[in-house]
Amino acid sequence: MNFRASLLAAAFSAISFSSFAAIEVSEPYARATPPHAPNSAAFMMLKNSGDETVSLLNAKTSVAGVVELHTHAMHDGMMKMRQVESIEVPANGMTELKPGGLHVMLFDLQKPLKEGETLPLTLTFSDGTQITQEVPIKKVMAGAHMKHKH
Repeated sequence: MNFRASLLAAAFSAISFSSFAAIEVSEPYARATPPHAPNSAAFMMLKNSGDETVSLLNAKTSVAGVVELHTHAMHDGMMKMRQVESIEVPANGMTELKPGGLHVMLFDLQKPLKEGETLPLTLTFSDGTQITQEVPIKKVMAGAHMKHKH
């Protein structure tokens, strides 16, 4: 292999797989918290323009000690939060993470989440895609007060 071919191969191997990914994140936001609140949640739209179903496997942020994927489920006549292993995004489809549904739970916050600020959030998908975004923090009224345990 000549020098030019080696350089080209190195350049292509350095390009992040996510730059070719079929996953897009839109309308992300995290819920602002009052002082000393230990938990919050993040919401967003996940769009998959690919021909195969992709799953969100995990999320990470430096502002929370623990980050989990969650949903709501009816159990013994009460709506409860449940951790899920993954969140599917169908081929050529969308999945909404929203209050009262699927969401990213942020436990053990390092500091209060203040409206107007942002937090870094990295999402990892089953196809190897990793997306990191600065997520806006918004003041959102909770529809119901539900407790999360981890």
